[in-house]
Order: sequence, then structure tokens, then C-alpha cells
Amino acid sequence: MCKRPGSLHLALSVTTMLSAAFSSSAMAATRHSSVVHRAAPAAHKNMPRAAVPKHRHTGPYVSKSAENMAVVARHPPRGTVETVSQKMLAEAPAGTNPMKVISQLPGIVFQSGDAQGLDTWSAQIFMHGFQQQEIGMTLDGMPLGEMTYRNYNGLNPIMAISSENVARIDVSQSAGAESMAASNNLGGGLSYVSMTPSDKMGGTASAGFGSYSTYHTFLRFESGKLNSSGTKFYTSYMRNDSGMWKGYGEQFMQQVNAKLVQPIGHDSSISAFFDWSDLHQNTYPDVSPQIINRVGYGLSSYENGSNSGYIAAVNAANGIYPGKVGTLDDPADAAYYDGSTNTVDTFGGIKADLRLTDRLTWNTTAYGHGERNQTSWATPYYPSPTGSPVSELMKEPEIRRFGIVSALHYDIARNHIGAGVWYENNSYMSPMNAYAQPAVVNGVVQGKVHDPLSQWRDPFAQIFNQNYNTNTFTAFVQDTYNVLPNLALHFGFKSLLSTTRVGDGYLNQDYYGAGAAVTSGESLTVAKPFLPHISADWHFLKDHELYFDISENARTYAESGYKLSNSPFAVSQTAYDDTKSSIRPETAWTYAIGYRYTGKLVAATVYAYRTNYNNRLQQITEGPVVNPISAVSNVGGVTMNGVDAGLTLMPFRGFALTNSVSYNHGVYDQNLVSGSTVYATKGQQIVNYPRFMYKGRVSYEWHGMTAYADGSYTGTRNYSYTGDVKSPGYWLTNVGVQYSFGNMKKYNRYLGAIKNLTVAFNGSNLTNRRYISTMGQNGNPADIASGALTDQSMQIGAPRMFFGSVRADF
Repeated sequence: MCKRPGSLHLALSVTTMLSAAFSSSAMAATRHSSVVHRAAPAAHKNMPRAAVPKHRHTGPYVSKSAENMAVVARHPPRGTVETVSQKMLAEAPAGTNPMKVISQLPGIVFQSGDAQGLDTWSAQIFMHGFQQQEIGMTLDGMPLGEMTYRNYNGLNPIMAISSENVARIDVSQSAGAESMAASNNLGGGLSYVSMTPSDKMGGTASAGFGSYSTYHTFLRFESGKLNSSGTKFYTSYMRNDSGMWKGYGEQFMQQVNAKLVQPIGHDSSISAFFDWSDLHQNTYPDVSPQIINRVGYGLSSYENGSNSGYIAAVNAANGIYPGKVGTLDDPADAAYYDGSTNTVDTFGGIKADLRLTDRLTWNTTAYGHGERNQTSWATPYYPSPTGSPVSELMKEPEIRRFGIVSALHYDIARNHIGAGVWYENNSYMSPMNAYAQPAVVNGVVQGKVHDPLSQWRDPFAQIFNQNYNTNTFTAFVQDTYNVLPNLALHFGFKSLLSTTRVGDGYLNQDYYGAGAAVTSGESLTVAKPFLPHISADWHFLKDHELYFDISENARTYAESGYKLSNSPFAVSQTAYDDTKSSIRPETAWTYAIGYRYTGKLVAATVYAYRTNYNNRLQQITEGPVVNPISAVSNVGGVTMNGVDAGLTLMPFRGFALTNSVSYNHGVYDQNLVSGSTVYATKGQQIVNYPRFMYKGRVSYEWHGMTAYADGSYTGTRNYSYTGDVKSPGYWLTNVGVQYSFGNMKKYNRYLGAIKNLTVAFNGSNLTNRRYISTMGQNGNPADIASGALTDQSMQIGAPRMFFGSVRADF
């Protein structure tokens, strides 16, 4: 949990600008793979026969809905797109974040402090060096914005849709599709697609359980076709509740999804999607290398469910520390009383998919999103008016955004032409307030200690405020030309125009010091009229595919509370004035080439890439913990070269053995300069992302049984920018088995309503490995001298855990 306005000593923002292109060497399009390669354009009745690719059976891991959708999707033939189906998502423990499943693909890293990957503070995904803030994400074409803690222009995908309602996820490499409704997809895109309501009435009921009091419930009702026109819908409820694996607290989430589809004729439809999510989470405390070495992996918050925990926090604020905490160089920041997250989202849209003629289709979606968020921690640096040395600081941002996405697709001869626009208005408010906690007199708490997961009322002080308003407009034009039946060329470009204005800036003089002033009344515009994308896909022999991809993309400026990110606005007015002339939008060029062989017994892939990342923005922070000096500067570029290679063996039906390796050489182009200090970052591997990864998986299907075991090695990662502090590499092993009984009528005629019953068992981190998972959530330190050993910007990975579930389909 982020406990402070800036990182200790000199640190760089949590939104570290990393660089790389996402790899596509995942083992896919095999008979027993979970990934579908979407390498050819859609087939429909007016496409020339020469342009229609031969459909390949992709095996039991591909859901029926994924196959059907692949036929009608209008994606250009990029070999850099992989699809993960619901079948693979369903093999993970019930309620698991789909991004944790995606991380089985080469070049992708997903980290979290909990086993299910649902902790929004510690959840972190990288695609070939690009972190989540630089990866575009959509749901049914609706933009989800940047996946950040305290999101400013969207929502975390787990809060947009329950994992059981995800039909598939299209993982796009390079800079992603130019048609994606995103203004941050420097490093690719994740396109979530929701399930389509069933034609038959029915439903799903499942219950999951696991270690540390984990319980998961999911219920979905399918209406089936309600009338002759084919009207149908589903509605679902999900609840996930888990205890903390260390310390006291819970991580709770509940969610409602609904989807309605109204067919119009044979080829058109209108659909609507709705989401409501409610999340309440205690967060795991951040640790430093020194905390791990002196105190251990088990350090937790002081909160323990009784007043004694609060008294311990008050004692620590007064300089009396428990156990080995007092041996640390910075014991006051080692642990706080609590850290929590409360978030409520309402999100949805209406979409029209209209076939205007045999050759022309029009797709338009109007959407809206509102979010209220509370993230809090008990600070020992700002006392309560009650006399307690501790007060609760709470960031309380809100989002209100509305937009429209519209595109036309026209087929003529061998050309598949598309053009479209996306417009969004986003209002983001980012206040921070202080709430009182009771005093402790003679060891007795004088009043009620407030529960951090409850709703707070009546702050005694406002600490900060800043309001943003952003208008974003993009347009794209593209054409996929089938030169030959087995050769497709694609060219397109995207135009981006975005203006952000900031106002109502306020800083509390008592907290930040006399004369402090935040940026207000300023605006910045990103204008990129031509961002090209060129690709080709050639199936030159049976089962052999060669492709390349060249693309450029840009990212609009981030937004956040004061000194919390690399946003040019999240600094003092003086710092903004000093740097605004050198601020430029971040851009990335990516060049990729790949080869894929897909046979009956063997599948192999090789994917190589180069990325040049320019105008990288970093937050540079120096000084004291409570009120550091912070500025956002253009610190140059990153050059990334990498390769993935994968091999899948399928010696007999139902069995698959997959292995992949990823090598990533991503280095900073310049040294980091802060004032008169020069840090030797030139040529150093980018922070938080490993240079080497290995992933292996063995799976077997027999009748209704599916079993798998997977292992992965994550190599050494740089924690400091100069590379003098690193986190060690580690192995993780997971297993799972599930059995589907099929229609239960064959066992008992009274159970005929149950069309399928599935039981599953999973184990994660079987060797109980202690390892560092997420890094850089509070920014990364420059080197040892600037505090790399004491800087708390690490999370500990979850220990060995076991899960089980029962699912019935009606």
C-alpha cells in the first residue's frame, strides 16, 4: 500500500517507463493448446474465395464461443495476435484474475501479492517490458483505460467483468491494433470479449473454496430465446472472499454482470452490457530488501482485529517498535496500522452491429462509467486532533466518463477496408482527506478505532485536491489486401488528439509546508496525426507461417494525485513551469518478425522484436518522506531487443508438452541526471522486468478428465535503476485437475436438469517458495546510495495454497 506522498530518498515513479514489444511466441494453434492464432481475416459471404483461410481445428482448449467469434471477427491478419479461451481460464482456481492465466504466454509477467491475483494494489502485468499503464485494454470494444491503482480513466478488468463471463481475450503484440479504443497502447493490447447469452434457458452455479478461508460463489441465469426475434440475456452474481495469508484482514469483492442481445434480421443486432462491482480489500504492506533481511518475509500491518494492534501502531509512532523492527534504518515506515482499498464501479454500454449492405457493416458503441474510490493508510506523520499521533489519510478519487466508438468496414474485391473514430470525455477528481483516530491514554484507547474497510465520514482536514478534465479523440483507417490466398498485407494508421486541463488545485500548508502550491489552471495537448501500422502474414507452405509487424504508437499524459506518478501535472506549480517546455508525449516504434509451424505432432514458434521507446517521462523525487521535492522530466529513451522461442510436442491424443524461453535485452539509452548527480543507468537492464524467462507445461485430457502441471522460472530483475540492487530469480510450480461428469441424467434420472457437473482441484506454489513478486509499486530507487536497500517498493508472493471448486451447468 502506498503510504506516502513520495518515495523515500531518491526514487522514481511507480509508473516506470519501461520499454519492449510484447512477444507472440506462445504455443498456439495446436491440437491441445489453449491459444488460438488469429492469423487470417474474417470470412463472410462476399469475401473472394481466395481470401478465405482454411480453418484449423484448435483442440479441446478452445471454447466453442472462441471458435465462432474467430469466424466473424474483423481483425487484420496479424500473426502477433493470440487468443486465450474460456476453457483455459476455467482450468485456473475459481475466481482467478484472467491476467494470471495470460502470463503463461512467453514474454508476459503477472505479479501479485495474493494467489488469485485479485489484490488491486499489488497486481502488476508486463508485456515484453511494458507495464500495465502502457498496455491498451478494452471490453467488447469499450475502453477500460490504464490499469493503475487509483485508476484515473477507467477500471481494472477484474472489476469490469467476472472471469466466468469472459469468452476470450485477444492478446495483441507490438503497439496493438490501430482500431483499439486506447490512448496508452505503446506495448500492445488486451481485448476482453464477454460471453454471448445462450439460445436455451439455463444457467451456471459454482462454489469454490481454498486456503486462508477463500470462498468463491458464481451464479448465472440464461434466459434463452424469449421470442421469435431471438431476444436473450443473462445476468450473473459473483462473490469472492479471502483472508490474508499474512497479518489480519480480508479481500472481498462482489459483482453483478448482465448482457442483453436483440438480433435484427439475420446479420445485425443490438446488445447491452452492464457491470457493477464492489471491492473492499486490506492490502499487504510493502517491504524493502533490508526488511526482508532483518525482519523476514512475514512482516504485516499492526491491525489485528483488536485494540492491541492500534496501540502497537501508536507506540510505533512514538518511537517504540516491536521485535526486530527497531533494528531497521527506517522503523517508522516499516509498518503502519492499516492499508485498505474501497472501490465501487458502475460500467456499461449499448452496441449496434449493423450490416447495411452485403459489403458494408457499421459497429457503434456508446458507453459510460462511474467510479468512487477510497484508498487509505494510517500515517504516523500527521496527528489527529484527538491527540493521537496517528491519523487516517484517505485518497478519495472519482471518475465520470462517457464516450462513443464507431467504425465502418467495407469489403471490395480483395480489400477489407475499415475506418472509425473514438471520442471520450473524462472527468477525474483526486482529493485527499485526513480522518481522526482516537488517542491512547495509559494504554487505553479513548473511543472507537475506525475500520478502514468501512465508509468514513467528516474529515478533519483536506490535504490535497486537483480536478482533471480530458477530451480524447482518435481516428483510424486501415486496409487488409489479400494479394494471394495465402498472403495478406495490412496497412493502417491512427490519429490521436487529447487535451487535459487541470484546475481546483489545493495543498494543505500545514501538511506540505508554507508556500506550497500544486499545478492548477494548466493544460497539455497530445497531437499525433499519423501513427502507422504495417504488417504481412504469409502461409508459404502447409502448416508454415511467416509474418512481420511494424508500428508506432503514442501515450497521452498520465493523471494522478500529488507526487504519485509521472503525470506532468502531479507536481508543484514551480516544478511544472521548469519542465513543461521539455515535456513531450511518449512514443514507441516496434519492429517484429515471427515464424510459426503448426503440425499434428509438433508446433514451434520463433518471434524476434526491436522497440525504440522515446521521450520517456519519469518522476524524480528527493528529500524527506512527508514532503519531498518532486519533478517529472523527459529522461530519454529505451532500446529493446528480444526473442521468444517455443516448442510443443503432442506425441499422442490428449497429451501436450510445451516449453518456451524468452530473452529480453532492454536497456536505458542515457544516464539519469538529477540536479548535479549523475546515475549510471545507460546500458542497464530496465527495472522490474527479467532478462530471461522459462515456462513449461504438461497437460493431459482423457474422457472427462483434464490434468496439468506447469513450472516457470523468472530471472533476476533490477530493483535499482543502476542495477546495484536486484531481486533473485525464482521457480514456481502449479498443478490442477478437473473432471466433468457430463449430463447427470445418466447417473440418476432426477438429476437430468444438470447438463454438466465439474469438480476441480488446484495447487499453487507447490514448493512453498518465498520470493519477491511485485516490484516498483512505489517507484524504484536509483542506487544503494539513494536508499535502494531501505526503499519499500516490493511485495512478497503468496505461499503454497490449495483450491477446490464444484460447478453445475443447467
